[in-house]
Amino acid sequence: MPASYDNKFSENHVALCRKCAKTFVYSKSCPQCGTPPYLAHPELESLGVAHMDCDAFFAAIEKRDNPDLLHKPVIIGGGKRGVVATACYTARLYGVRSAMPMFKALKACPDAVVVPPNFDKYKAASQEIRRRMDRLTPLVQQVSIDEAYLDLSGTSRLHNRSAAELLCDLQNEIASDIGITVSIGLSFNKFLAKSASELDKPRGFAVIGREEVKDFLSDKSVDFIHGVGPALARQVRGKGYETLSDIQRTDLKMLIRQFGETGQWLHERANGVDKRPVDPNTERKSVSSETTFFEDIRDLDQLEDHLWFLSEKTAFRAKQAGVQGRVITLKLKTADFKTRTRRLSLHDATQLARIIFQRGRDLLRKEVDGTAFRLLGIGISELEPAQADIADLIDPGALKRADAERAADKAKLKFGKHIVTTGRGMRLLAEKAAKRNSDTKDKT
Repeated sequence: MPASYDNKFSENHVALCRKCAKTFVYSKSCPQCGTPPYLAHPELESLGVAHMDCDAFFAAIEKRDNPDLLHKPVIIGGGKRGVVATACYTARLYGVRSAMPMFKALKACPDAVVVPPNFDKYKAASQEIRRRMDRLTPLVQQVSIDEAYLDLSGTSRLHNRSAAELLCDLQNEIASDIGITVSIGLSFNKFLAKSASELDKPRGFAVIGREEVKDFLSDKSVDFIHGVGPALARQVRGKGYETLSDIQRTDLKMLIRQFGETGQWLHERANGVDKRPVDPNTERKSVSSETTFFEDIRDLDQLEDHLWFLSEKTAFRAKQAGVQGRVITLKLKTADFKTRTRRLSLHDATQLARIIFQRGRDLLRKEVDGTAFRLLGIGISELEPAQADIADLIDPGALKRADAERAADKAKLKFGKHIVTTGRGMRLLAEKAAKRNSDTKDKT
């Protein structure tokens, strides 16, 4: 079975002292510091692909900065109509989970302290962690603000230390210098490294080696595979596959006949195969913005006002990233938390707010039928490097409007995001100001 610090150890294993980050031939205590070995595994020194995940990252930062929160259940998120961004482990004991509606989270854990997110702090901590990872290897693939893959396979000679020792040192440094904990999974591919990092939280360090993979995976349910959501899990179970051992025993051709290309992917994951490299140059797949309303909205004009504001935000982010997209995606969430996603392909890729809004509005108008919506989002995908604006023979004024939008963006960068806006933007800002004033009067 995968090794973690609570495993029984064997004389045949290499052990890692979690305190001083040194490996040694297993003995009852670390030869350097005398601490009992926390981790032992026969393949410990031959594995090099890792997944590192910050433990309840946003909540951990808030607890670090406010000791009064240390032993309290903490939820990071918006108001009562928002959703949970993350929750500390104490709050999770009550059933609070990321993306849970806030009112449900507070019902499950009424004593929780709700803290608004402070992304500047989280970004600063993430960047510091990234700098420390980059010192170990150039092969770092950061997949979100709080998790990353690292390939340390070729670094042992450079550092004269094993990947396990380097990762353990990194884990200890982050705890002492940044003040939060991380969990690490070590294996020989990304799927297994991520699986290992989830075995032993918080501040865990778990290992999955080559020799144990099939046995380790055999009793896991099909949705243990990252990427198998509820719909695919139902489909797979409907064919009689309850555990990964059922897939392991099935002929690959049969799986492909039943599930197409997904059948091959399921077969590979069930057998611990993942050929994806740790790619530091992985490109972002989309740029988007979304908002949760204070009150459910049915009115098309109101929804379009919010859509314009989000289109401006998405366009600004795309310009900052130097990308444009060929697909517009509209996201809506109804009052009963059902999500609607609609997409539209463009003839020419764009990063302009006007085009994002116009195409998003086309999608939105088909959905407004008296349904109450609590969330709206707009984004672009199928990204490519941004190009110069192209003249439109059908709309000769398009280039002038594009130039005006880019000039407005420059003014926003220099003087603030609300210094230049449209009639729609002004109306939405006025509504938000009125809402804030109303809330203030209610409190007094």
